[in-house]
Amino acid sequence: MSHSLSYLATQIPGAQFVGADLDVSGVASDSRLVKPGDMFAAMRGSRLDGHDFAKEACENGASSLVVSRQLQIDLPQLIVPSVRRVLGKISSLVYGVPSSKLNVIGITGTNGKTTTSYMIENALEHAGIRSGMIGTIETKIAGQSIPALFTTPEAPSLQSSLAEMLKNNVEVAVMEVSSHGIDQHRIDGTLFELGIFTNLSSEHLDYHGTIEQYFATKAQLFEPSRCKRALICIDDEWGLRLSHQVQIPTVTFGSGPAADYRIEDIVITHDGTSFTLIGPDVNSEIFTPIVGSCNAQNAAAAFLALHLLGLDTEAALAGIKSCQKVSGRFQRVEMGQTVEIIIDYAHTPGAIRSLIETARSLAPAESEVFIVAGARGGRDRLKRPELGRALATANHVILTVDSPGDEDPISIIEQLIAGTIDVPEGRISIELDREKAIQLAISSAAPNDTVLVVGRGHEKSLRIGNRKILLDDVEAAKKAVEMRELGADRRSAYASR
Repeated sequence: MSHSLSYLATQIPGAQFVGADLDVSGVASDSRLVKPGDMFAAMRGSRLDGHDFAKEACENGASSLVVSRQLQIDLPQLIVPSVRRVLGKISSLVYGVPSSKLNVIGITGTNGKTTTSYMIENALEHAGIRSGMIGTIETKIAGQSIPALFTTPEAPSLQSSLAEMLKNNVEVAVMEVSSHGIDQHRIDGTLFELGIFTNLSSEHLDYHGTIEQYFATKAQLFEPSRCKRALICIDDEWGLRLSHQVQIPTVTFGSGPAADYRIEDIVITHDGTSFTLIGPDVNSEIFTPIVGSCNAQNAAAAFLALHLLGLDTEAALAGIKSCQKVSGRFQRVEMGQTVEIIIDYAHTPGAIRSLIETARSLAPAESEVFIVAGARGGRDRLKRPELGRALATANHVILTVDSPGDEDPISIIEQLIAGTIDVPEGRISIELDREKAIQLAISSAAPNDTVLVVGRGHEKSLRIGNRKILLDDVEAAKKAVEMRELGADRRSAYASR
C-alpha cells in the first residue's frame, strides 16, 4: 500500500509538502538502509542529525524526504515541526496501518518482557496459530529470524515488520514495548489488542530522570487511543497504581488476594517452575521449564494473554510447557561439569537478588554462589551502589566490565563497591577482563557450587571505549569449563605418578 505526499500532509498537523506530489511506498530513517522509492526521514538524534545524511539517502534512491526544515535537495519534501513525533503515524499510514489488521500484544515493564513474549509466541505456534514476534533478541516472521538492534525498533522498521507479517498471514504479533520506544514515539500509529504490564523497578533513570516519569512513560501504552485491553500484574505498587488509573478494560493478576487471577503454590525445581493460577474462570496447574519464581509471573501473563485471546486452556498450557528456553534467560551451561553454571540477563537489583535466591534454593545447603557482573556505562549511575548490595548477597562476587562504553570501567566498579562496605573482606574481587572473570569464577568454584554470569544474557558483543569486543558469555563459560576439566585431568595425572 502507498499514500501520496499530499495525503500524508493532510494527516499531520502543521505539515506541508514542497515539490512534485508522488506516492510513498516505504520509509527509512537510516540513510544506509534506503531502498529506491523510499521516503527518508531525517531525524535528529543525541549525536547525529539525519538532515546531514539526506544527500546520501538521495544517492541510495530516496524518492522524497520528511524533514523539519527544507533542504536544498531536488526531492519532494514533507516539512513537519518534528520528524520524530510524526514518524510513527507516517510509517503506519505508508504501510497501510498493519496493526489494525493484526492482533498485536504489547508487553512492557522492567523485567520479564522477553520471556513472556517467547512463551506467548511459542504457545500460539504450538496451537497452529501463525504468529510473529518483535523484541530484544530478534524479530521473527514466518519462521525467519532477524537479530534485533533495539527492544522496540524505530517506527519505519516496526511498521514494515508488521506489514511483512500480514503478507505472511500472521494472525497475532507479540512485541516488547520499551520505555524508550514509547517516549521516542516509535510505537505511535500502532494499535494494540492487548497491553501487558509485568513490573517496574528503577531502570533507565539516566534517561527518564525519575521513576515517576519512567512509570508515566510506561503507562502511555495503555491509553484508550492506543490499546483496547490491559493485563496488569499488581505484585508491585506500580502495577497496582496502573490498574486503578487506566481507562480501558483491565484484568489483574498476581500473588495477592486483590488480583483477579491469583498465583499460588509456586514450586521451583531443576526442571522448571510450576504454580497454580486461580480466577473466576480458571483453576489451572501451570508448568514452564524456565526456572525461577519470576517465571511464574511471566507464565501467568502468557497464559492469561492467550486466555483473553480465546485460546483453549489445554492448548495454552501445552504451549507454555513446550517453550523450552529463552536465550540468556536462566540458560544452563551443561557440559557434564560438577559446577552449576547459569547465564542470565538479570541486571537490576531485584532481578539479581531473585536469581541468587533461586540458585541457592536449587543447590545443596553447604554449597556457595559465585556471581560475575558489572554495570552498563552511561546508565543509571545512582543505582550502582544498590546493584552492588544485591550482588553481595552471593558468597563470592567478581566485578568486571559490562559495556562501559565511554565511562571509565574502574569508576563504575568503585560505584558498585560503594554499596558493599559492610561485606567481609575477601568476598569481592575485580577482574576487568570479562572472559578472565568468568574463568576465575568457574575455576574457583567447588563441586556443587553455582556460578552466575549476569547482565548480558544473549548479547554477543560489548563496547569498551570506541571498540566493539566480541564476547558471548555462554561460549566463554564453555571455554572455562574445558580449562577447568583440563586442569583437573592434569592434577589427577600428576597425583597418580
